[in-house]
Amino acid sequence: MQDLAPIGVYDSGVGGLSVLRAIGQTLPREHLLYVADSAHVPYGEKTPEYVRQRALAIADYLVSRQAKAMVVACNTATAAAIAALRARHPGLVIIGVEPAIKPAAHLTRSGVVGVFATTGTLASAKFAALVQREAPEIRILFRPCPEWVLQVERGDIHGAAAARVAQEPVRELLAQGADTLVLGCTHFPFLHDAIQAAAGPAVPLLETGGPVARRLRHQLQQHGRLAAAGAGAVELLTTGDAARLGRMAALLLDLPAAAAQVPADWC
Repeated sequence: MQDLAPIGVYDSGVGGLSVLRAIGQTLPREHLLYVADSAHVPYGEKTPEYVRQRALAIADYLVSRQAKAMVVACNTATAAAIAALRARHPGLVIIGVEPAIKPAAHLTRSGVVGVFATTGTLASAKFAALVQREAPEIRILFRPCPEWVLQVERGDIHGAAAARVAQEPVRELLAQGADTLVLGCTHFPFLHDAIQAAAGPAVPLLETGGPVARRLRHQLQQHGRLAAAGAGAVELLTTGDAARLGRMAALLLDLPAAAAQVPADWC
């Protein structure tokens, strides 16, 4: 018997739509419930305790909607809150995201990897442990890019403005020897073209959406909770401006306008 309960996907804003896109491609039969905590974006400059409390509030809401799984599609929230979320909801499949340090360590030829992320992710103990565990012999260069988050939140992801904001951070890390770049924030894949243009076609850009979607599928299979038939659906919720999230989803995911209507002020 198939499981039609929704999968909750959560981020501080629209960045997690990059993970939602990957999940939709990997699990096309699932009902996806996306939560944008846009009234509190960006998370990267806030305290870990603040981010943790927001994550717990949204997890409680998703459980009230009978969600069978929760994907924390935000590196900052994963670092700050994943342990607390699993402690509060031990029966819920909870998947976090983390920068793709391990594959980057395998790909690099120079032994130098550049990581773009938010200040909160880069300062976290979880990120430090990830680097020590997966790339102890690799030189990791860190570059916080809160301006990239805001660029995506504005929906300005193509053209001269996107190219301009991408240029300096990329140039800075390449000049220090990085030959592989990690997009350590779920907002950043929406600037992929601008970042790749700044880096050049030979420099790999590593994202997390695909691996997260595959890990989610594996976990749901193990628990016998996959939707086995039918067409999937996307439902969008926000603590911020519903009309704006609708416009952003239409822009970033190419959803028809009718699919991008969301209720506001629910949490």
